[in-house]
Amino acid sequence: MGRKQISEKQFWVQRLSKTSLRALHILGVVGAGGGILLSVPMADWALYWIIAMVSGSMLMLWEIFRDWRWLIQLKGALTIMKLGLLSLFIPLANYKPELLITIILLSVVVSHGPAGLRHYSIIHRRRIDGKKEIKG
Repeated sequence: MGRKQISEKQFWVQRLSKTSLRALHILGVVGAGGGILLSVPMADWALYWIIAMVSGSMLMLWEIFRDWRWLIQLKGALTIMKLGLLSLFIPLANYKPELLITIILLSVVVSHGPAGLRHYSIIHRRRIDGKKEIKG
């Protein structure tokens, strides 16, 4: 199957959209993370939490719709693991800072690890490359 070419305008719209979502996600994580790590009342950082959750969900959906194989690549599997750790914020509320630090460290591996690691398929036990992605 050949890959569908997109116009330069479509490329820039997609690139700037994804970059904007990532910027919002980082803003949300920093704001909520600061609140969690410094024990600030949740009312003061709740908006950042919402920004992080909405933008993170949108980025995840973007990847799944772009190529479903993202779910079986290490970058998708680790993102799902991060969601699992986030779900522990309620039953393990006393460990929120430790959970948050673990989530952030996993995020660094997903974002900045070598392609061979990020694209490693947990099903195929080897690197599988997906469709060409729009960086952002």
